[in-house]
Amino acid sequence: MGDSLTWGGYGGNFVDEVAQLLPAHEVINAGIGGNTVINLLARLDDMLALEPDGVFVMTGGNDAISYSQPGVRTYYRLTHGAPDGRMTPDLFTRSYRDLLTRLQLHYIQTWVGLESTEYSGELAETLQMFNALAAEEARALNVPVLDLTAYFPPGTQSHHPPVTEEYIGLIGKRARAGWSDYERERERGGFTWSFDGMHITPAAARRMGAVIVDFLGIA
Repeated sequence: MGDSLTWGGYGGNFVDEVAQLLPAHEVINAGIGGNTVINLLARLDDMLALEPDGVFVMTGGNDAISYSQPGVRTYYRLTHGAPDGRMTPDLFTRSYRDLLTRLQLHYIQTWVGLESTEYSGELAETLQMFNALAAEEARALNVPVLDLTAYFPPGTQSHHPPVTEEYIGLIGKRARAGWSDYERERERGGFTWSFDGMHITPAAARRMGAVIVDFLGIA
């Protein structure tokens, strides 16, 4: 359950990789592009209706973008319902706690993944702050945490222009058109495991899927 990184319709799809590595299990992709933690919380009932045995939760990237990038707040306010288009650390923390608590109240095995970004130092530092808040809430509830920044290093020294609504619009346009020139885009942006600083390449998706399966500890 997560955002566009989980959805995988723009770039590599780690959920498909997980499904291939766990053929004895039904793996459901509940990722939606642009989602913040309040969106995950709002659609949790839809997830619960599927009666999952376990849920791997990963969100925070959009929360960090909305908080640190003023140029996208209209998008997050109108499209994803973020108050004033901005997910504050306090709202993020409360919503994350509510999400994990509700999953536990339904006796569902839960895991938390922490995202990474190599888009810019500013965004990486903001995401690290949100990741720390998510990890604190998860560990308080004894929910296992997988820090993917250990495998996909954040670009703390990288510098790219502020994220704008035009940038987000390009994502949607490319996804609808089936664009997939990931490697050329990765080289143009000077990235390593992503092609735009945020979304993973197919090669990174394969590695991420393997890391997550190992973390889940199921066969």
